[in-house]
Amino acid sequence: MKQNLEEKYKIDSNIVRNFVGALNSITEPMSQIRAQIKDLSDLSKQSSNALNKIAKSVKKTTNQVLKQSVYDSINQMKEEIKKLTSAYPNEHSKILANSIKQIMKENNGIISSRMIGPLGINRQYLSILESNNEIERVSRGIYQSPNVFEDSFFSFQSKYKKVIFSHMNALYFYGMTEEFPYSYTVTVPQRYHVNVVNEKCNVFYVSDDMLELGICEVETPNGNKVRAYDLERSICDIIRSKNRMDLEQVKKAIRKYMKNKNKDMSKLSEYSKKMGINEQVMEMVGMFND
Repeated sequence: MKQNLEEKYKIDSNIVRNFVGALNSITEPMSQIRAQIKDLSDLSKQSSNALNKIAKSVKKTTNQVLKQSVYDSINQMKEEIKKLTSAYPNEHSKILANSIKQIMKENNGIISSRMIGPLGINRQYLSILESNNEIERVSRGIYQSPNVFEDSFFSFQSKYKKVIFSHMNALYFYGMTEEFPYSYTVTVPQRYHVNVVNEKCNVFYVSDDMLELGICEVETPNGNKVRAYDLERSICDIIRSKNRMDLEQVKKAIRKYMKNKNKDMSKLSEYSKKMGINEQVMEMVGMFND
């Protein structure tokens, strides 16, 4: 896609990069985040005496989900756009369109409607860019540059922020299985129930204390970063869930893992103990410990 980024509307790339990183780190619903942004914005406008009186109550209502660094990155991006629209009051639409393109460029050619919501940019600007053939709609609320190959893993997780690629799907990213995951395998919190995710995915529900164990960022075959479980957590997962999987594929993956020079047996033991399956895991991997 020809970006057509106009220099006079350009926002400092570091500010855009920080904003994209901040938005990609948020897994909570955007309605919740917008409410917290408003709370924190209102808080910042108060006098120092008022701040002391209401700071505690605001922190209680926000539950500190929105980290200060994330809020600062969002707010800085908003301020930069505000400066530009003040400097060029008759070119408001061009400035917002240019901001969308910058965000998209920094986010590997992908943008979602949830990324522009905190900036107060109406979704209609995405529709305008689409009608001008400057971006393409991948799915509801997800757009990409026309010259970018669609990364289904990245697009899916951009839309459903709570999902974590797991089991054989995660092992595919590490080259531990040759089976392409035609349907996603994901792990989600127990309270997370989205019909589309259930229809499209092989879903595993876990408690909050197990959800974070072994989460990391990995690259998809297209080079985009997604959240998935690390090698050791994935091996534990396929052993624990082997009755829901192809047992031969499970055995092949374990065999490959045991031959992998980057395997971490101490971490595998640590994870399996936390998951309450240590004996089961050690017995299974021991079968392939040549």
